[in-house]
Amino acid sequence: MANIPSDLLYTADHEYLKATADADVFAVGITHYAQDQLGDIVFVELPRAGAKYSAHDTFGTIEAVKAVSELFSPVSGEVVEVNAALDSDPAAINRDAYGDGWMIKIRLSDPSQKEGLMSAEAYPKHIGE
Repeated sequence: MANIPSDLLYTADHEYLKATADADVFAVGITHYAQDQLGDIVFVELPRAGAKYSAHDTFGTIEAVKAVSELFSPVSGEVVEVNAALDSDPAAINRDAYGDGWMIKIRLSDPSQKEGLMSAEAYPKHIGE
């Protein structure tokens, strides 16, 4: 059974959006389910702070022993912080997807886009749990 925190929002592509102390900035990463499906993560390519994305744009890639996958922005906005610790320790995503394994922090340009994301109640149905 996947770990699905109730305070996050989820995408069909298995990314999450997590609130930060700044009401307009959210952490983005992949879900516990996604990291479990990928297996041991060995590399992650992330953008630089200042990069701007629209919802569903590719913002990076993640490489695991099993596969290489694209990462998709859950919302439109500007990257304000990148988790540089993942450069030397990409396995943090496997160990703590919702904590130390966050990937980017994004300042939303359209907060209403959050309404199009799945709740913690809807995401398990999406992954068949």
